Amino acid sequence: MSQVTIDPEVTSDDKLWAALSYPIPFVGLIVLFMADKKARPFIKYHAVQGLAFNIVFWSIYLLLTLVTVGIAAICLPAAWLVTFWPAYKAYGGEYFELPVLSGFIKNQGWV
Repeated sequence: MSQVTIDPEVTSDDKLWAALSYPIPFVGLIVLFMADKKARPFIKYHAVQGLAFNIVFWSIYLLLTLVTVGIAAICLPAAWLVTFWPAYKAYGGEYFELPVLSGFIKNQGWV
């Protein structure tokens, strides 16, 4: 988490859509299909980052569940709570970077 910037032009609607993209991955997908929301840089940044975060996070969680023969599955609610940290940061109106992941999505040209 290196760069943290707050954009003064971000509306409360932008913050809400961005924040919901982390704990509810389908919101990020919906945002990318809505032309008016996708045109807003703050929302698009967090929608793409939220989708990438969820794909990586839940893939690792699934792998741990398979390796530990289901023991990690007991911690599902606690694992889901991990998604609230980036949602909180997004709702604060911040552009923040997740280690490795943010650099990857920027290099791919997704944001």
